[in-house]
Amino acid sequence: MSARRVLFVGGSGIISSACSQLAVAHGIDLTVLNRGSTTRRPLPAGVTVLRADIRDPDAVRTALGNREFDAVVDWIAFTPAHVRTGIELFRDRAGQYVFISSASAYQTPPARLPIVESTPLRNPYWQYSRDKIACEELLVRAYREDAFPATIVRPSHTYDRTLVPFDGGWTVVDRMRRGREFVVHGDGTSLWTLTHHTDFARGLVPLLGHPAAVGDTFHITSDEVLTWNQIAETLAAAAGVPARIVHVPSDVIAATDPEWGAALLGDKAHSMIFDNTKLRRLVPDFVASVPFAQGAREIVDWYDADPARQRVDARLDTLHDRLVEAYRIHDVTATGSEG
Repeated sequence: MSARRVLFVGGSGIISSACSQLAVAHGIDLTVLNRGSTTRRPLPAGVTVLRADIRDPDAVRTALGNREFDAVVDWIAFTPAHVRTGIELFRDRAGQYVFISSASAYQTPPARLPIVESTPLRNPYWQYSRDKIACEELLVRAYREDAFPATIVRPSHTYDRTLVPFDGGWTVVDRMRRGREFVVHGDGTSLWTLTHHTDFARGLVPLLGHPAAVGDTFHITSDEVLTWNQIAETLAAAAGVPARIVHVPSDVIAATDPEWGAALLGDKAHSMIFDNTKLRRLVPDFVASVPFAQGAREIVDWYDADPARQRVDARLDTLHDRLVEAYRIHDVTATGSEG
């Protein structure tokens, strides 16, 4: 039996890098198409690399030549225009087109938990999520009307050692280590799901070229659920310091900083728990095995290995100071359902 032939558009990002490693380990004949502009996450040996910008369809056609694939995964499609390009490029050369959507496309705030794949899609707060919804609608129509072999995959908050799970990245850890208080939205008790990128890969790679996945939708997440207070405390423990948390309502943060607020009101401010039963029907041995306690240590160790990585966002650092000063005395603990 010949190896599955898979193309990754992208392949060196936070999520895709782990999938590239696992795909090769599973004997997949992997080709990666990208611009070659990043070396932070090198591709594994044995990958065929093609250089082209996916936003230049003619260059992509030239790079691909007459190659055909059992599956194509588009890691960097964010708008309907991107998806239309993908449909045109891969309609006749792929047995499956996997679109990486987002769990933030689900109804926000959710009417019920846990989230399942049939949960309605609606996010009035975040344009990123609305664009992903529009992409999904386009692919569903292409599948229904033209049998375009689309599979939709929705990651939630997926991280690797380079990604601190707070806005501003290392800024929050830097504040922790300087003994400074830092902001956690709401009262810190809303529930959140963090997924290590290697765990996501364990769910995705078996779907590639799987005929039962075509025309369907799956999310891939950890089963570990933590409050935002626990996430902050776990990260602080990995950094070797206590967590000096000040709680600020998400709508106050949004009024102060619309960009930070959009990611909160459109995603992180609401409890999100996922049911992975549907994925396990096709991937019965899927288990997310990396707890955030381990992931947090990986994050801190990676940043500590090279102090040049420890970049502080001066604007967000100042914003934390402002919000902490305003809310330190009467730390908000009664924010209702705001979370």
